[in-house]
Amino acid sequence: MHSPRHSLMALAVAASALFTQAATAADKFDFGKREYESNCAVCHGMKGRGDGPYAGFVQTKRGLDLTTIQKRNAGVFPLLQVLETIDGRREIAAHGPRDMPIWGRDYLEKGRGDYLEVPYDLERYVETRIVALADYLFRLQAK
Repeated sequence: MHSPRHSLMALAVAASALFTQAATAADKFDFGKREYESNCAVCHGMKGRGDGPYAGFVQTKRGLDLTTIQKRNAGVFPLLQVLETIDGRREIAAHGPRDMPIWGRDYLEKGRGDYLEVPYDLERYVETRIVALADYLFRLQAK
């Protein structure tokens, strides 16, 4: 069995391929945007600037503006860190207090209730949702 870190590394490689295809998929359904609007916009705002209706309830304001992730990391989008932060099932001390929900666990629980009669790989289901969300965050970065 692969460790979560190895799975996320493989996802990072796969996600980079998704990022290059994002421009060509503009007219298609945007799964990452749907994930973001469903799960993140309430705190981070519709444009990712940290101005969502629940932003005032978040204890740590650091990181609420998702449009500056790349800027805060010397111009590099830290894909693995973003994937691990969204997943949240592995504690990362450098990320500080965990105000954000642990979406990996949430997706896993929801996945157990979805598609009950259809056999599928639940872990891949979770990872696909996380990669789609990371892809959308990459596209939100300030130019």
